[in-house]
Amino acid sequence: MVFMGDRATLLETGRFVQRHARRAADDIIEAAVAVDAAVDTSADTETENDTETEARHRRAAENGDAASMSVLGALLLRRGDLDGAEPYLRGATAEGDRAAANNLGVLLHQRGYAEEAAGWWRVAAVAGSAPAAHALGRHHRERGDEPAAEYWLRQSAEQGHALGAYALADLLEHRSDVGAERWLRAAAEQGHREAAYRLALALERRATETEGPARLSGAAAGKAPGTAAGPGAVPGPAAGAASGSDTPGAADGRAAGAGTPPAGELGEAEQWFRQAAARGHRRAALHFGAILEKRGELKEAGRWYLSSAKEGEAKAACALGFLLRDAGDEESAAVWWLRAAQDGDGNAANALGALHAARGEQQTAERWYRAAMDAGDVNGAYNLGLLCAAQDRTQQAEQWYRRAAYAGHREAANALAVLLLQAGDANGAEPWFSKAAEAGSVDAAFNLGILYAGRDDDRTALSWYERAAAAGHTEAALQVGIAGLRDGDEQTAERHLRCAAGGGSAEAAFRLASVLDARRPQPGPPVLGAPREERTECEEWYERAAQQGHRRAQVRVGMLAAARGDVAEAAHWYREAAEAGSRNGAFNLGLLLAREGSEREAALWWTRAARAGHGRAALRLALLAARRGELTEGRHWCARAVELGPAEVAERAARLSEALHQELTA
Repeated sequence: MVFMGDRATLLETGRFVQRHARRAADDIIEAAVAVDAAVDTSADTETENDTETEARHRRAAENGDAASMSVLGALLLRRGDLDGAEPYLRGATAEGDRAAANNLGVLLHQRGYAEEAAGWWRVAAVAGSAPAAHALGRHHRERGDEPAAEYWLRQSAEQGHALGAYALADLLEHRSDVGAERWLRAAAEQGHREAAYRLALALERRATETEGPARLSGAAAGKAPGTAAGPGAVPGPAAGAASGSDTPGAADGRAAGAGTPPAGELGEAEQWFRQAAARGHRRAALHFGAILEKRGELKEAGRWYLSSAKEGEAKAACALGFLLRDAGDEESAAVWWLRAAQDGDGNAANALGALHAARGEQQTAERWYRAAMDAGDVNGAYNLGLLCAAQDRTQQAEQWYRRAAYAGHREAANALAVLLLQAGDANGAEPWFSKAAEAGSVDAAFNLGILYAGRDDDRTALSWYERAAAAGHTEAALQVGIAGLRDGDEQTAERHLRCAAGGGSAEAAFRLASVLDARRPQPGPPVLGAPREERTECEEWYERAAQQGHRRAQVRVGMLAAARGDVAEAAHWYREAAEAGSRNGAFNLGLLLAREGSEREAALWWTRAARAGHGRAALRLALLAARRGELTEGRHWCARAVELGPAEVAERAARLSEALHQELTA
């Protein structure tokens, strides 16, 4: 029994095969007419329509004109009227018309008579028909007879037939024959867009192999670096490169400066991508858009992404979405991501998931992450893990991380290890950290350093820190710099501290400034009227750290300002540090205020500093109390100063306390 659904499927499949066959044949028919038909067109006018043309050729064909029979047969064949075309094509073939012989072969091939079709193609090819030689060559290749296929395809290609040149290049490339590129170029120069695209890929691939990495294709979501606070700075939602596998040979970096087309083979490749894209090749448009985007020509890149997306290229729709998002048009980005995701693009589904997660729409985000996973994008499972972890659904997060990690997702392996470590399973975490680090996860290498440091295995910890630092991890560079300072290797320490400070680490900027500060000669006494010295490099690093909220740096910047006589600047930084909880900042601010006559406010800051454990502040408060005659209060602060120290402060506080005691008991 045949069910209705099955019959409908069979009918639709049959129609698809017929349509595909007609489209494939159209290239051959059109080429045959253009190259082979010697039709008198002197009677044609610019206003003559297709119906009039067909009627004119039909009249001539019925009067026995072979050329008109050939043209009329081709017209009917292209329309799909095989029954109507066959007698005219056979009639013209009998008269020796090689175009008709070629087209008769096309007709028979569409009807399933492949061997009879090949016979007529052979007749036409021997008579010099390049399209027939191309068709015959493809016929032999489909049957596995590569020598015969190469012979006939070469015949076609050498006559300047673009399809023949492309098919010959494809055959030679399959055999890794270096001659393939010549024929790809020949076909591309004649307007074959697929040949232009493949030639561009070949040129780009060779250039990147010989000249090094060239460019990164497409747009991708970023990830947050690890932090020194503890293992497990887990990256944010992941999305792969928008151009995906359609851009072989693409890698991070570039061969030319922003806005400058590259020279050499990369430049030639770019031109062929452009030509193929201009001829409607959607993957070429995608690739060319990615090249332009990398070079910073975003408007032009968007135009090519749009062109490709409208032709149904899901990756282009996804890339266009990222471009729009980066331009601030999140709503339009979502429209293109939706279109791409519905066409099965996992990267776009991940982007939609991240978009909804950022809006707090967790259920919708989860649905899109699952769609990404179903589309084969392992980032979907990883992002589901992140989503569950953010909602404290730890068990589910672990399951999703584990699924992604087993599929080779290195950041998922790192996140899984962090989760296990937080649960107290250091032994279970270590192999996942190692797997992620060996796969190239910089965060995992850093986290391994923290893991080994926690075991007091400083040598192994340092080796992992060095590995992460070499890959640009800011906090790892800081740790290597600290180790260099500890081991007395100031040169290594300075190099890594500069890297970390340049990467935004306030602690590294402060430590680097301290290293540079220690090298400065002691300043001499100020000279009246002397010009103000330029700020040194160490001051600049102190200030950079201070601006990032580093309290010790803020105190140091305040001290340098005070030494220059800039009381307002000094007070600003002391206050910043004090309000952030720095007891030294509070003490120094108190000193500054006392010198300016604001003793009452100074006492408030000294009190805050003393309560935070600053012995000198406690001694100052004791002296203030003594001057005001508040002897008991004075003895209280003396006792606190003795307790806090340092030794010289404790000694002075003890003497003052004894004097106050004598005064009280006198």
